[in-house]
This record gives sequence, C-alpha cells and structure tokens, in this order.
Amino acid sequence: PRCRFVMSSFAGVTVLDGHNQCHCEMSGVYASAGVDAGYHLLIVKGYSRTKEFFPTGENITSGHFVVGDHDWLLEYYPNGLDPSCADYISVYLTLLYDSDVDEEEVEVKFSFSLINQVEKQMPTYIRGTKTYSFSSSVPMWGIGKFVRRRTLEQSPDLICDCFTIRCDIMVCKDPRSKDDAGGTLPDIHQHFSNLLDDKLGADVAFEVGGETFAAHRCVLAARSTVFRAQLFGPMKEGTATSSIIQIKDMEAKVFRALLSFVYTDSFPEMYKDIMEENHMIDFEEQEQADEDEMSEAVEPGQDEHEIWLQDLLVAADRYDLQRLKFICEKRLSERIGVSSVASTLALAEKHHCRGLKEACLEFIQVQSPSRLKRVMATNGWEHIITTYPSVLNEFIAKLIASRRK
Repeated sequence: PRCRFVMSSFAGVTVLDGHNQCHCEMSGVYASAGVDAGYHLLIVKGYSRTKEFFPTGENITSGHFVVGDHDWLLEYYPNGLDPSCADYISVYLTLLYDSDVDEEEVEVKFSFSLINQVEKQMPTYIRGTKTYSFSSSVPMWGIGKFVRRRTLEQSPDLICDCFTIRCDIMVCKDPRSKDDAGGTLPDIHQHFSNLLDDKLGADVAFEVGGETFAAHRCVLAARSTVFRAQLFGPMKEGTATSSIIQIKDMEAKVFRALLSFVYTDSFPEMYKDIMEENHMIDFEEQEQADEDEMSEAVEPGQDEHEIWLQDLLVAADRYDLQRLKFICEKRLSERIGVSSVASTLALAEKHHCRGLKEACLEFIQVQSPSRLKRVMATNGWEHIITTYPSVLNEFIAKLIASRRK
C-alpha cells in the first residue's frame, strides 16, 4: 500500500485532568470522510497527579477520534508501559475494531510529538516513519520510551504541570482500491529518493571517505546555495561533468545522510533506524550513564549516534541546509549529558546555534557541584576555556544572575 499525502486535518482534542480518567473533552471536530491524514491533541493537565496515581503498566485513554474512516484512541502511561520503560512516559495508538465486523489490516504511518516540536508535525516527518499494520490481533502500536520523565520535568514543554502530545496519523490506502484511483498526489520525496538511488542522469560525483557518491547538479543547486555556487557559480572551476569532487574533511556516512536530506527533505535514514529500535523514537539513551552519581572516575565518551548528529549539524551548516541544521540542534539538545555538554556547547558556539547553546548553558547551570566538576574535567571544557572564553564569561554571568533571584 501507499499513502495519499494530503493536508493533515484536525481530529479533535482530549483533556486528561490529573487522576480523573473519565474527564475527556472532545472538540466535536473529526477528519472528514475520505481524508487519510489527521492529528489529535492529548492535553495532560495535572501531570504530577497522573504520575502519582497511575503506576507502571496502567494508562489513561483519550476519547475516540476518526482518521481515514477508522476509529482511534490514544493510551497515555505516566510511568511507562512495563518495567523496561518505567522511567519514561509511554504513548500508544490503538485502533478500535467493531467486534461484529470482520475488518482487514490497516496500514498506518504515525508519529508522536510534544506540541512545540515543530519539525515533527510536518508531513515529511510522518512519511519518514515506518509503516505499521494494525489488526484485530495487533490493534496497538506506539513508543515505550517517548520521553524520560526527568527530561520532561526540566523542559519548557511542561507548563504549570501541563503538557500536550500531538499524534499525527496517515492511513495508507491500497492503490488498487476505487477511492484511490486518480486524484492522488505523487510522492515527490520518494521519487527523488529513487532518483538518488538509481543514479539515473547523475552528472556529478563526490569522493568522501573512500566512497563515491553520484548526484544531480540541478537538485543540489536547488536545495543549497553552497552547492549552487560550487557547481554553477564562481567556484565551479574544477567541477566539470567528468570530474570527481573531493571532500576530505567529512565521513562518508555523514555525506550520505546529507544527500538523503537534500533529495527527500526527510531526516536521514541512519537516525530513523536508531529511533525505530524502540518502536520509533528514543532520543535519550545517553542519559542513563549520567544518572549515576557514583559512576567510575573515567568519564564515558560520547556515543556514536551523538557524534554522528554533531557531524551532520556541521555538514548542514557548511552547505546552508538550515532545516536540517535546526533538526540536528533539536536532537542534540535532547541528548545533552555530563559527558557531552561541553563539546556540544563548543559546537553550538562555533556554528552559531543559539538555541542549542542556551540548552547547554541551562543544563550546566542546574548541575550539582560533583557533576559540575565532572563537566569541567572533560576535554571539551578545556577546549571552551582556550577557544571560546566569551562562553565561559556568559555562563558565569548566568550563574550569578540565577543565584540573585
């Protein structure tokens, strides 16, 4: 099956008020019949009360809503679905089947996001997720580790003990069905992805980390002002059609991800695969090592995924891909830990990432003296002192200001 990519319609809102499971308010607005994409808002009021009254394995459900001619509901687990995710909030999407009707499987792409995570509310993000099969035997799919509770409680997403989850759903239709014949928009992102994979008509090549990548000059130029200047502007000398452009200061996996974004406008495959290991999304595995105050004296290094994200941000900035840079900033801000905050702060300062820089400074500011000492013992902190002393001055000013309050 394939998905019809239409404008996502508002499919209602549910308000969960503390431990009162029955307090569900629906807006009365549903995605109209035949519409295959919609989103539902789940507003959790009294978050601390839900955490107190619903132990691991117990949930609060939304009211039902309609998308793609199917009835759905959301399940919110304040203390996780099971012991493996007891430190997290779990969120699941459930298809409501009519027991008297023999229904076939429903193929769906869906995503969960906190309401201010703008990049997750775009159709391209939903396109990038895995397709899940809902059936009467498997009616529920979701994310066991949607967000670590501690992270939510320290984030601006929790306001007055309230936060909002947005669920975007796209129901995939069988292309052979009558209601899908004609009138469907082609998936241009998939077409361009196929163009990159097939290399049909490729007229430029790049050698990166011992690998060669074929690409299309017009596509690159349309997406990046830097590629445009390199391939068609004053920088074009030495980039004749038969030549191979050497890129010596970038890893092949980073350039591959960059090209993937250029062609599809979706977050690159390598990171999506990482997310889907935990039923789609899990951004905070790195933090587990930082939670233990009694950890060994040897500071654990950054994980491969975080390094890859940092390198991808650098590449996005280098080729003026601002949306990719923004997404990398957001992901890195969600993975900040004691072992990585200094290097991430230095990266943010070098590449003018104001939001990421603020997130790093706020993280350092709230650390205990022992954990702050660990931050200052990292190589990244020494690099900040010698290379970006203004950042250190800014941090001290923030620290003094916060203590005066």
